[in-house]
Amino acid sequence: MPIFSPFFQYTQHQLQYPTVDELAEFRKVQRLAYQCAEEVAKELKPGMTEKQAAKMQKVWLLDHGVNDFFHAPFAWFGERTAFNNFKIALQFFPTNKRLEEGMPFILDNAPIMGEYMADIGYTGCLGENPVLEQVMDDLAFFREKILELVKARRTIREISQQVDHFIELKGYEARHKAYPFETLAHEVSKISSSHQNKDPKTLFGFGIDSLKTLGRLIGTGAVQGWSPIWNSGKMADHQPVAGLWAVEPHLGLNGVGAKWEEMLVITDDDAYWLDDETPQMRRWRERNIVMPEQKAIA
Repeated sequence: MPIFSPFFQYTQHQLQYPTVDELAEFRKVQRLAYQCAEEVAKELKPGMTEKQAAKMQKVWLLDHGVNDFFHAPFAWFGERTAFNNFKIALQFFPTNKRLEEGMPFILDNAPIMGEYMADIGYTGCLGENPVLEQVMDDLAFFREKILELVKARRTIREISQQVDHFIELKGYEARHKAYPFETLAHEVSKISSSHQNKDPKTLFGFGIDSLKTLGRLIGTGAVQGWSPIWNSGKMADHQPVAGLWAVEPHLGLNGVGAKWEEMLVITDDDAYWLDDETPQMRRWRERNIVMPEQKAIA
């Protein structure tokens, strides 16, 4: 496809580490994306469909200043949260699957405001589900472990392999491996969106300008020897690249899936999560799950 041509490569200047002001803008959009997920989660009722939940996110975000999307909002209910038997990309799109009491759900949205974007994943449940509670508790380990491996300057390939290894040791399945390219994380960058209306268009679920940006990243990475996507493949056999990354470990157990997705900041000699005031962090604190000290930015 033309959008993946090296002709559209970024210059080195465009790939520079985000400034403090730019990180603040990315953080603001990420908080808005999480706020959307939490507000929509409160409105979910038995009988609602994935399509309705996805549309609710889109409407909420557009009503709160979003002008485009990196990808269209997603929603997955019940056993679909574990991505079991997902073989083609179309299976990820929202369906008429209806929410029932005790069902887990995942809301995923990726809004763009101006040039800044976020990509988040939020897991919840309609009522109670003990299996989901356990999976959500265990997800705290991976936030700590991923940061530790990045700080140790392990290659992206090794990090992905280690995450999958620890997931298996804990008795889970690594369901992010069901994503296209088995994506554990992906590059986040400023996007020059041309959409300023209330009906931004998508292609294959992705914003048009987002596809162009992704194409530029892939082209640049291919030339410079790094990948904008984290997985266990050969293209990811390099040390972490400075910048901003949306990380999304996804665990599955007995037809129940859970994930979080948030942005990780990587510098030339350090790494830290963009924001410690995320729904999952608040949940883990409330449940007294020990977390490492973070380099948080207010």
